[in-house]
Amino acid sequence: MVQRFFSGRGFYLGDMFEQARERHGGVTVTLDKPLDVAVAAGLDHTYRTIADLVDALAAQLWAAGVRPTERVALYKSDNFDLALLTCALSRIGAVPALLSPTLDGAVAGELLRRLDRPWLITDAAKLGGRLDGLPLTGLTRQILVVGADAERAAHDAGGMPLAKFDGAERRPAVHLAVREPSLITHSSGTTGIPKLAVHCANAMWNRLVPQKVMGWPTRGETAAICISYVHSRFYHLLGVLLRNGSPLLAMVDHDPRSVGPLLAKARPGIVETHPNTFVLWEDLAEAPDRPLSTVRHYGSTFDAIHPRTVQRLLGASTRRRPWLMQLYGQSETGPVAARFFTRSSAAKANGRLVGIGLPGFTRVRVVDDAGKPLPRGEHGHIEARTRGRILTYLGAEEQYAEQLHDGWWRMGDVGSIGKWGTLYLEDREIDRIDSVDSNLELEDVLMSRLQELREIVIVPGGSGEPVPVVCTRDDQPLSPERWQNAVAGLPLLAEPVFCRFDDLPRTGTWKIKRVEIAKLFTEGRSLAGNWVAA
Repeated sequence: MVQRFFSGRGFYLGDMFEQARERHGGVTVTLDKPLDVAVAAGLDHTYRTIADLVDALAAQLWAAGVRPTERVALYKSDNFDLALLTCALSRIGAVPALLSPTLDGAVAGELLRRLDRPWLITDAAKLGGRLDGLPLTGLTRQILVVGADAERAAHDAGGMPLAKFDGAERRPAVHLAVREPSLITHSSGTTGIPKLAVHCANAMWNRLVPQKVMGWPTRGETAAICISYVHSRFYHLLGVLLRNGSPLLAMVDHDPRSVGPLLAKARPGIVETHPNTFVLWEDLAEAPDRPLSTVRHYGSTFDAIHPRTVQRLLGASTRRRPWLMQLYGQSETGPVAARFFTRSSAAKANGRLVGIGLPGFTRVRVVDDAGKPLPRGEHGHIEARTRGRILTYLGAEEQYAEQLHDGWWRMGDVGSIGKWGTLYLEDREIDRIDSVDSNLELEDVLMSRLQELREIVIVPGGSGEPVPVVCTRDDQPLSPERWQNAVAGLPLLAEPVFCRFDDLPRTGTWKIKRVEIAKLFTEGRSLAGNWVAA
């Protein structure tokens, strides 16, 4: 009976806004950038008007010829309408394949090839930029263009402007079977070409339920969101917030100079962004208009977050008991462990402790190279067992199978299980350096000792030595004396390499591409001028 309950449920993205309209139609949605698919609608919306836009887009997509189970790649400039197009595609039973706007053209082209001639929704900026020169007619079934100058761009690319079908007849929602592919996202690509992760409605439902439980204490609070709209985490967060009737502030721009005034006006109780963006937003903790003063709950996922950042964020709130929730997981599994920080716990936090499994939904263990479970306290490979696991990697099914061991998923991380069943994360397996117990722990220590750091990553140099790559706030110089004092008592590190944060290669969720940096060092190349997220 229990198994049937879990296996028969589905989370359908196409229903979210319709259900929210019925429950909380007048709740506000505020944007920092007009929607490319509805520029004239401006920045101020409600659940009701957004749901109407999703319905209209779904009707246009159907009229254009998109049908259930067909794959539709979505690769356009960053904006909240990425979410609306995704929900519209889901509403007609199509399978959205979400490609990060930060991917370069060659990678986007390879993912289109793996998708086996999908529909493509894009815009003039991508067609005239990163997609320029790719054989799109051979890689795609049809191109639909949205946004400014769509008609001309569609003509030049041999596609159609989606607005051509404006006013098409509205259609009822289509629900695929709960174990059919319903969404495709991709991995971060920190180690090479991203892998295409195939989700289904049932696995997504099993991710959503525990997150609903964790979101219950802040139901109805205004929520400020500034995260990747092509990551599966966003849709689960949105599912929780819409269910609870939270007014939304949805942002694209990460710059604290732009974000600060918006937060000061909205006075959110919930704030979620990428860990590296939270580091950037530390400056808001002491801003004159106190934009973080009303925050009760911070959400952090995608990557480890530095204890220093947690302390500053929680210290900026004037709420009685604010907390930060850290979720540990990956695109393939959803969250598998969670941890809560309070002001008192953050002051003495071990940044390597990432939490415990989600009771009833996930389990975690640590195994040796042969896959044998290790006793608590011993270090090995982290594995997770979860109902939220993806179906497969599209076009890389063998690689998917290699990471699965009798229902346990190899996370690609090294860590240990503590006395009370807590999970400690040391490093990604691929980032290990023989002379350093934990790169991440060293980085936490240095971030805490040097308040002027914006980021630090420790990667292997050309001879395997640990090289600290250092970025300071506002690119200010760091004195040699400050650095020497900070590294006192730590494992021997090579001389630091200083660079601008904007020169670090990173993903759409602002994860640093450590493998790419190490490769640059091995090849004797500079970090300057490398690709950065748009």
